[in-house]
Amino acid sequence: MSLLPILTYPDPRLYKVAAPVTNFDDSLRTLVRDMAATMYDAPGIGLAAIQLGEARRMLVVDLAKEGEERKPLFMANPEITWASEEESDYEEGCLSIPEFYEMVQRPKEVKVRYLDRHGAAQEIAASGLLATCLQHEIDHLNGILFIDHISKLKRDRVIKKFQKAQKLGKL
Repeated sequence: MSLLPILTYPDPRLYKVAAPVTNFDDSLRTLVRDMAATMYDAPGIGLAAIQLGEARRMLVVDLAKEGEERKPLFMANPEITWASEEESDYEEGCLSIPEFYEMVQRPKEVKVRYLDRHGAAQEIAASGLLATCLQHEIDHLNGILFIDHISKLKRDRVIKKFQKAQKLGKL
């Protein structure tokens, strides 16, 4: 397993739409292992392949807290097939936008259809934090960042902060 560098905002690759996974070969299995290792090391609860510069529709999530058994969930080509009308607010952060957190409103529950690491079709119903995390990571695969869901004023502030840090060579 290798730890991979995580792209940080304002890297334009974060706005790319990822391509569907078609081959469930050794390179995909290696990417899956490296994604999990990178996510745990960061530390985070979700990571999309696009955040590693890999434009493949692949993500990993694991809500296990420190000291709990890790249960990573790998998804290829995830698609939200249903979302509740009821919404919930969660304070979100992102490994690609370090040290910035903001409340985001999303559907409280979702159903997601995906392929597991072996290419078998699966479906999951998620609520609460898992629903939020899945929506956040699927957004990444569609070239959307969580800051795209916040007010223009707050988004402009964080964009300016990260652009300044990039100019100063701090990213």
